[in-house]
Amino acid sequence: MKLSKVYSHVIIILTLSGCQYDFYGQDRPNILFVISDDQSFLHTSFEGSNFIKTPAFDRVAREGVYFSNCYAGSPGCAPSRSAIITGRHHWQNEQSGQHASAWLKKHVPFVDLIEKNGYSVGRTGKGVGPFQYARTAEDSLWRKSDAAGIAHSNISYDGQEDERFAEGISTTNYFENFKYFLEHDEGDAPFFFWYGGREPHRRYEKGSWKNRSKRLEDVDVPEFLPDNDEIRGDLLDYAVEIEWFDLHLQRMLDYLEEIGELENTIVIVTADNGMPFPRAKANSYEYGVHVPLAIRYPKGFSSNRIVNDAVGFVDIAPTILEITNTSSKGMLPITGKSILHILKRKENGLVSKKERAVFSGRERHSSSRYLNWGYPQRAIRKGDHLLIWNMKSERWPAGAPQKFDANDSLQLLPMHGLDEQHKYIPNGAYTDIDDCPSKTYLIENYEVDEIEPYFELAVAKRPEYELFNVTEDPACLKNLSGKQSFKIIEKDLKKELLEELKRTNDPRIVGPDREIFDSYKRYSPMRKFPKPDKT
Repeated sequence: MKLSKVYSHVIIILTLSGCQYDFYGQDRPNILFVISDDQSFLHTSFEGSNFIKTPAFDRVAREGVYFSNCYAGSPGCAPSRSAIITGRHHWQNEQSGQHASAWLKKHVPFVDLIEKNGYSVGRTGKGVGPFQYARTAEDSLWRKSDAAGIAHSNISYDGQEDERFAEGISTTNYFENFKYFLEHDEGDAPFFFWYGGREPHRRYEKGSWKNRSKRLEDVDVPEFLPDNDEIRGDLLDYAVEIEWFDLHLQRMLDYLEEIGELENTIVIVTADNGMPFPRAKANSYEYGVHVPLAIRYPKGFSSNRIVNDAVGFVDIAPTILEITNTSSKGMLPITGKSILHILKRKENGLVSKKERAVFSGRERHSSSRYLNWGYPQRAIRKGDHLLIWNMKSERWPAGAPQKFDANDSLQLLPMHGLDEQHKYIPNGAYTDIDDCPSKTYLIENYEVDEIEPYFELAVAKRPEYELFNVTEDPACLKNLSGKQSFKIIEKDLKKELLEELKRTNDPRIVGPDREIFDSYKRYSPMRKFPKPDKT
């Protein structure tokens, strides 16, 4: 929309919050949806992090609604983003809910519907992916464009104007692309804009924190990682990338304020899944699926609210459809429920009359096992407890400990990917964990007595069920499954999880092909692994 038109509309930046505004009595709001790539719930300064500064997120949370219990649809990006855009669990979306597979036309995203309902749609950075979209006419059943919308510009950093904090940061200039969209969009229509940061996704420039006035002693190390300078430095490099993502959000907020539109804007800020570290991303533990979420819109939602109700990514699509007064006709049946009623309330704490349960899960992440098998999990969070069902507990949760050489498919690499000098071979093992200094440290020191327990937490096989009191144990270290004193809680959670899986026709439960997720083609690079002794 032209800048002259911007003043009469509302812009929304989504972070899942509350609403007290009669949207339907006014011009429909614009929407700016903001999502980082791999950021756990504790890693904002609003949440109390000592080593990460996120002034833009903090402002959105402080002046809006902060959801303390937001759960991603999956601990991996593609299935999680699939849940956001369709309002359905990833296991309902066939290959369109699986990492690096194809996006089918029939899985219509809410973005298409609000565009048909008069919204101008744009995007910068990472959209809904990684998925394979249509390449030629032969891909007739596949969607052509990214499900988050079309990028109308590609303004990037280059040459002397490169201000990026570190080499690993994307060259995309997110703010300038947002500004370009606002300046060049024609007409009076409201807009939906998706800002998808590629940060803090790996890889990082090691030691980038040293140029950002950061200190090792400020780092809060999760209990499932050893506390030493190598791990702390890796976490600080992670922090640098989060702060870059937040900087561009800050510039967007400042620009909206400059043109007089900030108070007419709903800002939604979240992350697709947890931090890219061992036992976090690609795991259904707290640090893998519990993500930040804040929503700012003082004109419609009370400010300075902290809501403790559990909300999930499948709730985002129906919420936006309700806010924009858009029918879901054309989409496959939506599983999630709008949280607009929560946004409209004024209370802090638990707002819903009935305690909410949220669900997440995973199948494949990277190419990490024999024949590209995944590690299927389903999980439920309700109240203080998180129950995880490891459906194929005989498989390695972080990927196989041994693989064939990428340059010689007959040459089997050593166990744990360690060469003769006991050095880790890049992508040599446990490939559901992103290669990083923390992973390398655990593998190269796995025989050291004080490091072995952390190594086992990251890669060892797990029981079929795991139950945690995440209020007391956010690191998910104390498995309560099978404990007599938690028997009733575990039974109730298992029952509710199974009912949801049946209700949503999860193929792992209702069939007819319970192994179908392992059969979907992967369009990203493949690895070869030896056949395991047990399947």
